[in-house]
Amino acid sequence: MNSSEQVERSENVLRTLQDRICQAVEQIDGKATFVEDAWARPGGGGGRTRVLRDGDVFEQAGVNFSLVHGDKLPPSATAHRPELAGGSFVATGVSLVLHPRNPYVPTTHANVRYFEASKPGVESVWWFGGGFDLTPFYPFDEDVKHWHAVARDLCAPYGDDVYPRYKKWCDEYFYLKHRAETRGVGGLFYDDLDEGGFDRCLAFTQAVGQGFLDAYLPIVERRKDMPYGEREREFQLYRRGRYVEFNLVYDRGTLFGLQSGGRTESILMSLPPRVRFEYAFQPEEGSPEARLADYLKPRDWV
Repeated sequence: MNSSEQVERSENVLRTLQDRICQAVEQIDGKATFVEDAWARPGGGGGRTRVLRDGDVFEQAGVNFSLVHGDKLPPSATAHRPELAGGSFVATGVSLVLHPRNPYVPTTHANVRYFEASKPGVESVWWFGGGFDLTPFYPFDEDVKHWHAVARDLCAPYGDDVYPRYKKWCDEYFYLKHRAETRGVGGLFYDDLDEGGFDRCLAFTQAVGQGFLDAYLPIVERRKDMPYGEREREFQLYRRGRYVEFNLVYDRGTLFGLQSGGRTESILMSLPPRVRFEYAFQPEEGSPEARLADYLKPRDWV
C-alpha cells in the first residue's frame, strides 16, 4: 500500500468518525445542532470545524476534522524525531472537546490522528496517535470505572499490555506539573503507533474513536438532569481554568496546530466558553469540591 492510499483510508475513517460523533452529541443534547465552518490552510490542506453552542446539555462542543500538508515540519513534530527536521508532512485527524453545562457531567476530550513525514535521505515514516480522557468536577466512582472499563475492553484484542501502557501514558501526559495534579481521571493516550502494520493500527484507532462514544454517552445520560446551583456552577468555571492552563502550556496538538500555520479559531475551539480564575482558591475542607483532589492522581480503576 502506498502513501496516498494510506492517507485516503485514514481520511475516510476520520471523516466518518466526525460525522458519527456529531450525530451522537446532537441526539443526546436534544436542542442545539452543530454549525460547520469549512476552512483552507494557506500552506496546504484544510478541514471542517463543527461547533455546537448553547445546548440543553452542552454549553459548547467542538469536533474538528483536518487534513493538512506542508513542506516543513513544525518543531513540535520533530521534538522526538530530530532526523526529520525540515522534512515534509501530511497529517489528518479528528479532535474534540465537549464542555457540558451541568457541573455533574464531566468535560471530555478525544483525539485520533494519522501522520506521515518524509525527508530526502531519510526513510519516510508514518504513525497513528490519539486517545481520550475525562475531566470531572464532581466525580462518581461508577462513572470513572465505566470509563476505564470501556478503554480496557477496546484495547484487549490488541494485547494484554496495551491498556496498562496507554493508561499510564495518559496519566503522565495530561499532568499539570505546576499544579502537581492530573487534568482529570485519565483514559488512553498513545503516539508513534506503527506496530503490527498499517491495517492493525488503523483498526485500533477506529476502535478508540468508537470507544469514546461508548465510554462517554452513558455518563452523560446518568448526570445531565442532576440538579445543581450557583456553588456547583462557580466551581465548574474555576476548574475549567485548569483546562485552559494545560491546553496553552503543554498540549502538543495545540502547539503543532499553531506552529504549522493552522486555523487559530479551530485550534482554540477546545477552550471553554466561560471560565473564571480565582487567586489562591482553596475549597472548604470536607466539602464536595475538596473531594476532587483525591481523584487528580493516578490510580487503577479496573
